[in-house]
Amino acid sequence: ATPLILLYAAAARRNTEAGSPVRRVYALAAGYVLIWALFSVLATALQRVLASALVLTPMMELATPTAGAVVLAIAGLYQLTPLKRACLRACRSPLGFMLQRSRGGTVGAFRLGMDHGTHCLGCCWALMLILFAGGVMNLTTIITLTLWVLVEKIAPFGERTATASGVALLSIAVWMGVR
Repeated sequence: ATPLILLYAAAARRNTEAGSPVRRVYALAAGYVLIWALFSVLATALQRVLASALVLTPMMELATPTAGAVVLAIAGLYQLTPLKRACLRACRSPLGFMLQRSRGGTVGAFRLGMDHGTHCLGCCWALMLILFAGGVMNLTTIITLTLWVLVEKIAPFGERTATASGVALLSIAVWMGVR
């Protein structure tokens, strides 16, 4: 969210006709945070359901290799979809995103933040599933996913990493399913 928020803040400072620049920047950030907060509530609910069904261990890891394979396959398949590519394109170009979707006023800023949050969520939700396969508390998994998302979003070849990770995740899922 930082690149979009900084770009928006710079533009908002130049355009004082649409109301308080500070209020609009906070509204933008609040819209973004709202989307991720809603996702967090849903992810927590899913985590509780899986833990109650004993699919997750007390360490928040998947209890069986088959469950891990299913999660990795879902994440891998999503990485190959046109929706993933569309969301990634929007996240990779915050200026273009802002120019195409910007609306006036505080409400417009809030809606822009929600729109960006939705695209960002669409870009990352499947990769976050990997936390269940690798362990929600596993620092190596967290760092690896953080770096992978960073490469997807800022590296010149970043869009191709979604395809590469999709193929890799599907391959690992198959390997886990046949062991």
